[in-house]
Amino acid sequence: MAHDHLKQSIEAQTGRSSVLLIATLMGGLLVFNSFVAEYVFKEEEYSAAFALLGAVLLGAPLVVHALKHLLGGHLHMDELVAIAVLAAIAIGDYQEAGVIAFFMIISTLVETRTALGARASIQSLIKLTPTRAHVVEPDGREVEVEAASLRPGQIIRVRPGDNIAADGVVVAGESTVNQANITGESFPVDKSEGAEVFNGTVNLSGTMDIRVTKAGSETTLGRVQSLILQAERTRIPLMRLIDQYAAWYTPTILMLAGLVLFFKGGREGMERGISMLVVACPCALVLATPTAMVAALSCAARLGILVKNVVTLEAVRNLTAVMFDKTGTLTTGELSVTQMKPAPGVDPTDLLRAAASVEEFSRHPTAKALLAVARRARLRLQNVEKFEEVSGRGVSGVIDGQEILVGRRSWLAERGVDMSLLDQPEFREPDGISVLCVARGGRLIGWVGMEDRTREEARTAIDALRQLGVRTVIMVTGDKWSVAKRVAGEMGCTDVHAEVLPARKLEIVDELKARGHRVAVIGDGVNDAPALAAGDFGVAMGAAGSDVAIHSASIALMNNDLRRIPFLIKLSRATARVIWQNLLFGVAFIVVLLILGALGYLPAMMAAFLHMVASAVVIFNSARLVRFGEDLEAEEVRQAARPVRRVPPHAPAPAAAAVPA
Repeated sequence: MAHDHLKQSIEAQTGRSSVLLIATLMGGLLVFNSFVAEYVFKEEEYSAAFALLGAVLLGAPLVVHALKHLLGGHLHMDELVAIAVLAAIAIGDYQEAGVIAFFMIISTLVETRTALGARASIQSLIKLTPTRAHVVEPDGREVEVEAASLRPGQIIRVRPGDNIAADGVVVAGESTVNQANITGESFPVDKSEGAEVFNGTVNLSGTMDIRVTKAGSETTLGRVQSLILQAERTRIPLMRLIDQYAAWYTPTILMLAGLVLFFKGGREGMERGISMLVVACPCALVLATPTAMVAALSCAARLGILVKNVVTLEAVRNLTAVMFDKTGTLTTGELSVTQMKPAPGVDPTDLLRAAASVEEFSRHPTAKALLAVARRARLRLQNVEKFEEVSGRGVSGVIDGQEILVGRRSWLAERGVDMSLLDQPEFREPDGISVLCVARGGRLIGWVGMEDRTREEARTAIDALRQLGVRTVIMVTGDKWSVAKRVAGEMGCTDVHAEVLPARKLEIVDELKARGHRVAVIGDGVNDAPALAAGDFGVAMGAAGSDVAIHSASIALMNNDLRRIPFLIKLSRATARVIWQNLLFGVAFIVVLLILGALGYLPAMMAAFLHMVASAVVIFNSARLVRFGEDLEAEEVRQAARPVRRVPPHAPAPAAAAVPA
């Protein structure tokens, strides 16, 4: 429904601007005919008639628009043009009135089309959403239905070349999917059974059956549309500043034009005043900020960066400190079990079965790693009762009347488990890997060691942040110190906090802000939601499909490429430069041409033409931002084309958190 409303709104505004464009062309043709009649027939009456009709047709929308503002009690800057057109008609210079109105309406149409830019980009996203879907019934029949009628739990069949009609999980088949419009990834991604797919992405090769998890406006694409629209509607302080000065700007310009008319007098004084009113209408100033912001938002969205508020995009250039979560952010979060140490008398199979059975109900990466090993070993998991997950500590459950605890050593000790076995040399936890301790019935039955690997682009991203002036780079994790120090050393972090609970992350953010830092908190958007909300800027990694990430963070990265962070800072700074260039150009244009108009060196027709040119200059200057980041895309393409470098089996791998971080 929201999509339909947005589509109707875009079509209505586009329709109104189209009607205005037709009227403008008709009026412009009449004014042009007046010049032809004057040149060919040498008849001033015919020429004046054509010019008057054209001036009325062109000037009426401007006058009506100005009257609406005045009757509504609002003083804007558009009244200047309406007064200039009326003044030109009053002194009988109909051609001048028509030409002024023509160029000013063209400028208005350009401004309107620019304001619709973000909405038009959303409309292009809406077009990605198919209107029909093929639902597979329980009896195997395939029924074509409206995509808007899809509900979670239904199975849809997607063939090669089709756009996927909803978010879901592949239950049968495999294919390659182009999901660049959601994640910004340069290359298509292979999908097989169990993989997550997104609404609006393109199925390229095979046929897949997909179980719908989200449909309509609840899908990732639907939320992307909502976020872009929300960002386009917000206003940065610079935009509000221009609105505040509009109240005195118009009277000041009228006073200056009145002074010229008073001292010069007569028709010449009136013509100079008209020129001043035309050039003083600050379309270039009004367009300076929104055009740059729309271009920057489009650029960020193209690379899979969603900015929920343009104030964030404008302010992120002043970032001074970054706090990274470790698991799933600096590391891949894809843990693998590399060691197991059962207690004396405990079978390794029993240790793994007990741990995997309880972890089956958790969504943490450690649980996925345990379940993967259990599946490879073809273990039959046991029924678990009274499952409980303690954030930052571990999980517990009851199997056959005995309580099973899986988590960090300190938590098990707090629950009364005797951990003295770990003090023996042969059972001591090794450095550099993450360890889950497992207890059954209050007795330690062993531990499971896991390893993770750091992201290849993470160190590059952190080095780029340093080059941009971000000197404070902190890593926080719930993992033990040996693992944290190893990863922080590889990444070049300035500080590291290990074995911290979620509440401590909030304290660290508050401490940084108290020291005057502008803090960005970067996490996976699920376990780090409170910290993401606490920072000046919350950046959620891999936010595609994550409701928590989109709601808790101010910036959502639809993929896991950390190089998007320094790119966003560069984009913010480039946007600020473009805005100031536009503003300085707009101010200089008005001041210089006001002086020329007051001195009689600028005819009103030329003033109107130059006014339109100034608007075009601002728009084209802002449009340069759309291509910002092409070097990053090219680099990603080059890296994807390189052969994969295999890590030798003996190479040590950085460890990851064993409990939720």
